[in-house]
Amino acid sequence: MVGKHKDQVMVLGDEAVSFGAVDAGVKGVYAYPGTPSTEVFEGAQRIIDGLGDGRVAKWAANEKVSYELALGTSYTGHRSMVVMKHVGLNVAMDAFVNSAITGVQGGLVVVVADDPGMHSSQNEQDTRALCDFACIPCLEPSTPQQAYEYTIKAFDLSEKLKLPIVVRLVTRLAHARAPINRSKMQTVTCMGIPGSDHWKNWVLIPAIARVQYQKLRDKTETIKSSVESYNQLKLTSSKIGIVTSGMGSAYFDQICREFTSVCELSRLNISAYPISKEALCGMVTACEKIYVFEENYPYIEDQLIALSSDKAEINGRRNGVIPIAGELNPLKLKKALGLTLPESIKKVDFDVTPRPPKLCDGCGHIDAFKVLKEAYLALGISDYRIFGDIGCYTLGTMPPHLGIHTCVEMGASAGMTLGAALAELTPSVGVIGDSTFMHSALPTIISFANSKVNATLVVMDNRITGMTGQQPTVAVDLIPNIAKACGFSDESIHQLIPLAKNNEQNLETMIKVLKHDGPDLVIFKRECIQALRKGLYKEIDKGGKS
Repeated sequence: MVGKHKDQVMVLGDEAVSFGAVDAGVKGVYAYPGTPSTEVFEGAQRIIDGLGDGRVAKWAANEKVSYELALGTSYTGHRSMVVMKHVGLNVAMDAFVNSAITGVQGGLVVVVADDPGMHSSQNEQDTRALCDFACIPCLEPSTPQQAYEYTIKAFDLSEKLKLPIVVRLVTRLAHARAPINRSKMQTVTCMGIPGSDHWKNWVLIPAIARVQYQKLRDKTETIKSSVESYNQLKLTSSKIGIVTSGMGSAYFDQICREFTSVCELSRLNISAYPISKEALCGMVTACEKIYVFEENYPYIEDQLIALSSDKAEINGRRNGVIPIAGELNPLKLKKALGLTLPESIKKVDFDVTPRPPKLCDGCGHIDAFKVLKEAYLALGISDYRIFGDIGCYTLGTMPPHLGIHTCVEMGASAGMTLGAALAELTPSVGVIGDSTFMHSALPTIISFANSKVNATLVVMDNRITGMTGQQPTVAVDLIPNIAKACGFSDESIHQLIPLAKNNEQNLETMIKVLKHDGPDLVIFKRECIQALRKGLYKEIDKGGKS
């Protein structure tokens, strides 16, 4: 499959986007790993490595960096793609919003995978709201085939509108598997860099930014007309209407195969944003009752409510017909529509033993958490608090470790630890992974190192991005050097190996650190047991590609 073109391939929804980007002639693909988006980059990287034709696929330190890499590639006139999960878009928000104001040169596609139901995320944030905020068009496929086709179309649309284009996935589509039919692979072409007279598009000093922002706003109707063909309105004699998007469309299509009666309802299927007012008004005018099936926020539903003026009854998340939180599924749609399963379909009860997630057997984090707990207890502090972060070590919050008491967002442990120490909650301790350290902690580390308070940041350094599938980090073995450059003294940097045989020595060091009236950095360094078993460190240690 890699390096050759086959007309049909069996892929994940994520991988369908990978093939779409490569077949559209993408030059560079950039990302930071995050479920459910990770496989988009990994799929593209495998294909690009197999082609060996000068394309680039590169992990970055965080989503902001990866977005800027893609924007730089676009500036050279080449097509580029940046990939992230929904909360990663927050990290890239400056670049995201301002790239709409500068515009793009080569097509720039932003793939964002939302996580309704919070399978591996802190929230259910809806990317469509941020696209609306930034005035950036968004395409939302409902099948892997559409994910492939929309990715290709997104590059064309980006170059037509001179704007980034978002392709929005959700978890179920990202990890669904289906065959896709591929079109002919386009060669990597270049539109050339902007002319020297175009600097006024790209240098966002206030005088220029005001002009560019007005130009962006003036594009609103052009943007709507450019995407309205993706949205299909079919009115019937029925006064009941269905509005669907993304997985809501996929689930409703499934229900249509089970209950032919619902096929006769009026329907508006949304696959692109912004939505024209005409399509929404057409639905509100023709129907007395409308059901809205969309993932995450009631984004379309709110627009329909605003237009209806009580002309039509709008049913969805706002009135509880669909639960306000959680992902869609076919049963929720059937319940909303009052459909009952045929008698021939019996409910089957499964007695499934719960399998809560836990740290892997043999994981070094287990020994590190043991030392942290014992150090606090040795100081007579039984009601301690430890600030946590995003990574597999977050599972240290579970029994028997009970070693993390907060987890808010990437890098928060560093800032919260320092903030708590400044408020005199000492000793103050935070836990962070090496990949997250590089992702979001670096600016805080400068303030941390130069503080005069008893604050300790513990880095769980396994030299890889463990939680999302053992992807390589942008840099390994550099944390002590970075810490020194930020202001930590040699005496305040402690490197420990979290093994049972080292427990006594590590405990002694940790007690001393917690007593120290100043900032400390403790690095628990031990390779990920799963990555070790897979032999992934061989590539890292010989300076392999990241």
